[in-house]
Amino acid sequence: MNNSVLKKNLGVTTAISIVIGCVIGSGIFFKPQAIYSATHGAPGLGLIAWIITGIVSICGALTFAEIAIMFPRTGGIVTYLKEAFGETIGFLAGWIQVLVFYPAMISALAVAFSNQLSLFLKTDQYIIVIAIGCIIILAGMNSLGSKPAGRLQIIFTVSKLIPIVLLIIFGFIKGQNDAPLFSPMIGKDINTVVVLGQLMVSVLFAFEGWTGVGAIAGELKNPGKDLPRAIIGGVSIIMAIIMAIYLIINIAYLKVIPASSLAFLKAPAAAVAIKLFGNIGGKIIAVGIMISVFGACNGFLMSGSRVAFAMAQEETLPFSSYLSKLNKDKVPFYSIFLVALIGIIYSISGQFNLLTDLAVFSSWLFYTLTFIAVIKLRKDKSFVKREYKVPFYPIIPLIAIISGLFVVINQLFLSGIRSTVLSFASLGVLLLGYLYYKHFN
Repeated sequence: MNNSVLKKNLGVTTAISIVIGCVIGSGIFFKPQAIYSATHGAPGLGLIAWIITGIVSICGALTFAEIAIMFPRTGGIVTYLKEAFGETIGFLAGWIQVLVFYPAMISALAVAFSNQLSLFLKTDQYIIVIAIGCIIILAGMNSLGSKPAGRLQIIFTVSKLIPIVLLIIFGFIKGQNDAPLFSPMIGKDINTVVVLGQLMVSVLFAFEGWTGVGAIAGELKNPGKDLPRAIIGGVSIIMAIIMAIYLIINIAYLKVIPASSLAFLKAPAAAVAIKLFGNIGGKIIAVGIMISVFGACNGFLMSGSRVAFAMAQEETLPFSSYLSKLNKDKVPFYSIFLVALIGIIYSISGQFNLLTDLAVFSSWLFYTLTFIAVIKLRKDKSFVKREYKVPFYPIIPLIAIISGLFVVINQLFLSGIRSTVLSFASLGVLLLGYLYYKHFN
């Protein structure tokens, strides 16, 4: 086993900024299209989906916090599921994160960045090239050390709040659309339950990232102290604030552009900004959106590479001898570029919504298992001291579990052929991982 040790140089501010930076990324700026196209241009169920999914995400985060604080080690969910269900399940969680979830998130964000930049270039011709370039630049920046990457994350996190605040304030002040917010609730001839599942997948992407801090636990200066503060403060409290912000900004969007029009806009936030501030002002806001997306992409690359590194240290991945090495700046150089390379391959699709759906399904398979693990460990390891316990146990974990199962089943069987194909493709990757693990480990 490689005994390389990550440098412990990240503080609680950086940890919280990674949570916020990952969660507030591109979803709030780009997902209204997918949401309102699914409702056939009706605003009601779209807004309700933000509320329902926000509550689900908060329940998930509160549940996740208990197990994350119990095991403050690099690797995140991989570590937690090993403790609860054994080596095989833990490996499969890491396998799907390294090969599907993190690369899909990184590539989706890179494509979103490219789509936003195309507004300046006035052409979609270079979307894939720009997306690839974005990932390469971030991989290079992350190879310089976790501290510079962490500082950069703080800057990105602060910067991304500016366009959100401006869009909310001026959307409410200057918005001229007085159409009812919750009427119509949904378009004609649509199955409400099925569409709600589709909407939850879209909205869950906008909340994605609250598990990222667990993956970098090994680089925190004082994980026993900083991780609980980052997760409880950065995840639980801030997630509630973010849910409120997401709902308010969506109302601001609807005051400027009706849901029936947002359903057809590839960059809805930028369109709202242009309508509010004109072409020049809209482009300034677009720059802020690009910074937000860039920062989120950075956060997922940091987290994803640490999962690969943690697995390589245990010699469970192919080429572990390389992936477990650190460069002179004490960062997992090869793991960074592995995750980045897979992200580059995915970005060739150029399909933002497809990539996000793939990421959400693959992640919530194991998020749901993590929620179950909290209940299981309450019984199996009742003797372990818990610095934090999920409140209102077992109600909140059960809400998270039921919601997770609903999302997974909906994606597998109810949301159309594309979702079914993507979901079974993820399961195929899991099967390959299982066969690899049983043969080589």
